Amino acid sequence: MKILLAVDGSPFTKKMLAYLAAHDELVAAGRHDYTVLTVQSALPPRARAALSKDMVDEYYAEEATKVLDPVTKFLGQSGITPARRAEIGPAGEVIAKVAEDEKFDLIIMGTHGHGSLGKLVMGSVSTKVLANCSVPVMLVR
Repeated sequence: MKILLAVDGSPFTKKMLAYLAAHDELVAAGRHDYTVLTVQSALPPRARAALSKDMVDEYYAEEATKVLDPVTKFLGQSGITPARRAEIGPAGEVIAKVAEDEKFDLIIMGTHGHGSLGKLVMGSVSTKVLANCSVPVMLVR
C-alpha cells in the first residue's frame, strides 16, 4: 500500500505517529511504501521581495527539515525509510493534489494542526483534504 503521511510538527502529528506505533499493520517494515509530506504556507509577497531567492529557499528548507526529521527518525525505529517531500502552498489543496496525482492508496493525518482558527470537529486543512480528494483519508484525533 502506498501511504502519504501529512505532517506539520504539531501535537496532532505526534498523536498520529503514536497511533501508527500502536498499529503494527500500518508500520510493518517492507509492507507499505511511505511518503512524509509537509506543506508550508508561502511567505507574504512583501517578505519574499525583501529577501533574496537563496534566503527564501533556505528558510523553506530549514522549516521542512524541522518537521520531517523527527518523523523520519520515528519511522526509522520501525525499520521504515520513507520518502520525504516538502511543498509550499495552501496545505489542504496541496495534500489532496499530491495524493491524487501520485496515486496514493491512503492519507494519514491529524485532525488539527498549525492552521489558524480551525473548525470545531476537524481542522481546516483536514476539511479541505476531504473535500478535494477521492483518496481515503485516516484522521487521527
